[in-house]
Amino acid sequence: MRWSKLLLVAASFVLTILFFFYGGAPESVYKIIPGYFADPNQMWKMTPLDPGSENTAHLPETLPQQRATGRVRYDKQILFGDTHVHTTNSADAFMYSLPMMHGASGAYPPAYACDYARFISQLDFYFLTDHAESFVPRQWRDSIESVRQCNRLAGDPLNPELVAFIGWEWTQVGGTAETHFGHHNVLFKDDNPALLPARPIAAAGVGVATVATRSSSARQSALLGLLDPRHRDYYASYNNWIMQMASVPPCERAIRSPDLPPDCFETAATPGELFGKLDEWGFDNIVVPHGTAWGFYSPPNSSWTHQLTEENHDAQRVSLIEVYSGHGNSEPFRDFASRVKNEDGDWICPDPQDNYMPSCWRAGEIIRDRCLLETSSAGECDARAIRARKNFVSVDGIYGHMTVPGATAEDWIDSGQARDVFLPAFNYRPKKSVQYGLAISNLTDSGNPLRNRWGFVASTDTHSARAGHGFKQVQRLNNTDATGVRDSFWGKVFSSTAKLSGYSSESLSADEIDPGGAKLFASEFERTTSFLSVGGVAAVHSAGRDRESIWNALKRREVYGTSGARILLWFDLVDQEVLHPMGSAVVSKSNPTFQVKALGSFKQLPGCPEYVVEALQRQHLEKMSLGECYHPSEDRYEIIRIEVVKILPQKVDGEEVASLIDDKWRVFDCAPSIDGCAVSFTDSEFAVQGRDAVYYVRAIEEPIPTINGENLRVNFDSSGQALESDGCFGDYRIDADDDCLQMASQRAWSSPIFVDFN
Repeated sequence: MRWSKLLLVAASFVLTILFFFYGGAPESVYKIIPGYFADPNQMWKMTPLDPGSENTAHLPETLPQQRATGRVRYDKQILFGDTHVHTTNSADAFMYSLPMMHGASGAYPPAYACDYARFISQLDFYFLTDHAESFVPRQWRDSIESVRQCNRLAGDPLNPELVAFIGWEWTQVGGTAETHFGHHNVLFKDDNPALLPARPIAAAGVGVATVATRSSSARQSALLGLLDPRHRDYYASYNNWIMQMASVPPCERAIRSPDLPPDCFETAATPGELFGKLDEWGFDNIVVPHGTAWGFYSPPNSSWTHQLTEENHDAQRVSLIEVYSGHGNSEPFRDFASRVKNEDGDWICPDPQDNYMPSCWRAGEIIRDRCLLETSSAGECDARAIRARKNFVSVDGIYGHMTVPGATAEDWIDSGQARDVFLPAFNYRPKKSVQYGLAISNLTDSGNPLRNRWGFVASTDTHSARAGHGFKQVQRLNNTDATGVRDSFWGKVFSSTAKLSGYSSESLSADEIDPGGAKLFASEFERTTSFLSVGGVAAVHSAGRDRESIWNALKRREVYGTSGARILLWFDLVDQEVLHPMGSAVVSKSNPTFQVKALGSFKQLPGCPEYVVEALQRQHLEKMSLGECYHPSEDRYEIIRIEVVKILPQKVDGEEVASLIDDKWRVFDCAPSIDGCAVSFTDSEFAVQGRDAVYYVRAIEEPIPTINGENLRVNFDSSGQALESDGCFGDYRIDADDDCLQMASQRAWSSPIFVDFN
């Protein structure tokens, strides 16, 4: 009897341990774990390996027509959409969703994108564009089916509630500026699997750190499941998915894309190679570069120049560019550089200027300050600062900051950032800006120069399926991609497993740094979260609400982008009785005349419309948006200013690009009016200059409190020198309810009108 009791006690103990580590024990038991947090709604019960199911409820019948804005002159309406939506089918999005991440709330598979776009943001269209590098064959099929189901639920295809499109992101990252082409979204018109490639085509080579390697090395530590046993299955599903990726064999490179088996992993190393594979399929598509000036993944000195070649340029296919997203603004050119070459051809660190402090310069200051704490020899410390700057600029890739061991986000202040740009991309790369790309020409064939002729779109680049989430400046952790660890316990876990260089007053040379140390706590990752904002939207001037009409508007570049506010914008060239809308290309020898009209976006009411609350289960609504939806009042924000940009594309080799870009060529202040703002202007210099020109406009709204509106919130001294930053981190150091609001003006960017001199 005694032994049987002991066996019973032992068995009970073993079962208790098993229940504990397999997530089956009572909730109160888990409160003893240091990393415990409440999860009453079991947010991590569903994983991205489950595609989910779309809500079958419908919007009020007249709502889509009420949202559209007609224009009698063209018999067109303005429709709003999102051309860049990730779900947790993207590896970085899955990683951000893990339970120990600050603000995470579980999986957001493709079905959520449809529900969010229909009910929460009430868009007219969206494109699902997960990373091609993350897909396994089943997920590509699931994504297509999700889009098809969304379209089936949207009602009459000629007058739907919503149009869902499919595509993918080609996430290319070069190790040097010369091999870097950047991220591009590949968009398709149809949702029929027979009219789509059998598999996404990924970028070949090294990817950015947030895109998981397709090998067992990318698995998360099993320690996570032990430290958080309630969510053990969710961590395990991530590793299961990584191993599914690793099991997909590479495609044979010598075989045409349509002739390959559907279950292999296909890659393209350059835009030209990608275009060739798309041509083999023969399906209508648009390729959209995005996040182009974002230095988080773009090497120093990245430029459009080496992409504007016969091999990698396709003006018909690459007819749009993403000017703004939740990852920042890539529009304006600024005449600064992160490193420059001297007369001997060696890289050197440029001096700071009013609108920019090079990170290489700050590296020298950090090392000098550390040195002065150790020695009173100013000469020695100056020498170390010079070496630190040299070491930094000698790194060709994105890891220059790692030459300063142990540097924190605060140490770097705002180095590397564009100080005078509206919500700029992080570590701004001016020669990958939209303006720079419009100004340069490839004049190899002087009779037929190559130029970029892009229409402008904006998007969210959301990684939580929240298509079009920029309608309210609320919920920073939900409506931006800011992320980090949940609390100090998880911070210690990650700091103990990450490869971090220790504090030192000596800089490292390029061959001494370890890019593998760019883990979650790397200072650049932390600073990036201050540059993540709510996403933009794309607007189309469309002849109808149907798929064909929206696609045709995109193809003819009659589109514009906004920073999230649904501003109404028209921009036309007036040629006698004929109006050429934004996106047009015309030939003229006369001075062109333009007209602009803009109407501010609707001010938003709190909460959600009643029909949305009735259509969605409370938990579903809470998970997607914490109870906040697109909910317009009858009042609009004022348009306070119209800015006109004029660019003269290079006419001869070697023309200085900065002199060709007139960023505020004309500025018109707008008087308050319920009718918005309307202006007309003529370029009286066009015929005299006798050269091609590009024109576009920005419509600027009255300022409102804006998430990360001042990015790193830097304090300057009386001479303009940056003293310290107050970053808006994505981890537990910033309260989940702190939206880091500062005043900024929302805006819309028209597509350019291209006027070629005859």
